[in-house]
Amino acid sequence: MAVRWLCSLFGKPFDGGKRMDHGVPQQQQQHPMEQQHQPYHPQHPAMMRLYEVQKEVASLGPQVCTFSGMQNDRDYKRLERELTRLLLEVDQVDTEGKPELQGARKRAAQEVEGLLRYLEENATHPSRVAIEDLSNKARQLVDERVVEPQRSGGVTEINDELVDALQEIVLRLTQVKTEGRVPLRKARYRALTRLCAVQDVLEGRTQQQTLSLPLSGETHEAVNRINQVMVKVSVARSQLVALLMGLSGRDSCAHLSRILTEMQVELDALDVSGNAAIRNYRKQVVEEINGLLKHLDLEGEGEDTRRYDLAQNNSIREIEAVRAHVSHLREGVLRHSMMGDLNFRPKAELQSLLIHLDAVDTAKNPCIREARRRAVVEVQAIITFLDLREALLCRQPGPSEHPSHRTVWLVLGSLSDLQAQVLGFDGKRADKSYMMLEELLTKQLLALDAVDPQGDDSTKMARKQAVKFAQNILNYLDMKTDEWEY
Repeated sequence: MAVRWLCSLFGKPFDGGKRMDHGVPQQQQQHPMEQQHQPYHPQHPAMMRLYEVQKEVASLGPQVCTFSGMQNDRDYKRLERELTRLLLEVDQVDTEGKPELQGARKRAAQEVEGLLRYLEENATHPSRVAIEDLSNKARQLVDERVVEPQRSGGVTEINDELVDALQEIVLRLTQVKTEGRVPLRKARYRALTRLCAVQDVLEGRTQQQTLSLPLSGETHEAVNRINQVMVKVSVARSQLVALLMGLSGRDSCAHLSRILTEMQVELDALDVSGNAAIRNYRKQVVEEINGLLKHLDLEGEGEDTRRYDLAQNNSIREIEAVRAHVSHLREGVLRHSMMGDLNFRPKAELQSLLIHLDAVDTAKNPCIREARRRAVVEVQAIITFLDLREALLCRQPGPSEHPSHRTVWLVLGSLSDLQAQVLGFDGKRADKSYMMLEELLTKQLLALDAVDPQGDDSTKMARKQAVKFAQNILNYLDMKTDEWEY
């Protein structure tokens, strides 16, 4: 199967589960095609042609297994065309009706057909389609709100509504399942890096919109030149966004990089006559240009597996180490809780883990940010469980306690027991235990909804907190079973 070519991505030679030389085997070597039937010499014309086909397949395999595009992409059509040609060539090999040669030809055809299937499966996979749909939504949004106004000579307005809409698309991209497939991981990573780069550029634009030019053009002749460069930078910013989102048919990253570099050279050549204010102004503009230049290296982004295969990322490894420790603490908490022993309270240790997670470098990668967020939720779930257990243990209701307030506490007691089950749950949404927990938690929410505070402020506050607590447990259960992956 074509999946075996994945080995070559990590520096392992592809051998198809058997030895296969890149050149024509020496006469003393026995090719696996001839292990059982020696009469056919490696120099046999049919075997020679099959060796040549295998060499071409070996060169195409890694390209197929890292192709992350769609069926209408140029590279897809090229790979499909090359593989189809090889398949036809294999079919045309004359086996002279000999079983040994027929078997060798069949195995070669299976390799090519496997690559063709793998290529098509990934290009048409529902997750790949979802990534493309989300990318198109982001592209349309940016085109309407950023690129088109600039092209028509208008003013591009970057507001919170646009920023929030792009962030929503980013979050939805992080939730696309890749099933561990390299092409899907690569496609998701490339879509995310470009969209996050656009977010970064737009955030810089938002800051500029709120700042007036620091100096008047009458202050110094150099200021007029800097102001003119600022106008060019504004245009370049929109061009960069268009490039990142695939909305620029004529421009290229190399061309825009040259333009920005020329702006830097122009600024460096300015005589600011030792004026500190003008020099600082020029420095700010240069820094903004540098901020745009750093996003122009995305042409080959995602080609390195270490970037999109986050299992190898140091931050992810750090987060996973914390999660393993959290899992150990959770087991201890549940074990002591079942025995009625509340002396095991590793809150200080859990708080230190939150501080540790907060210090993890996410490099603005949304997948790493989401992985960290989920780890934080896991820690907080244990802390809230311990807090509620302690509150229930220390509770001493007085004779004057409002009946509705007492009802809320009874529900909290049931929620505490359910949260213990949720913390220990390790199944899927299709499991009966999941559906039972979801139903029981929903019933507790309904019970809280039925509580009548009767004007008692403390009951209102307690019910509000209890509802939030129940919803957090439901959200945590949902998070544990959504099969998210980085």
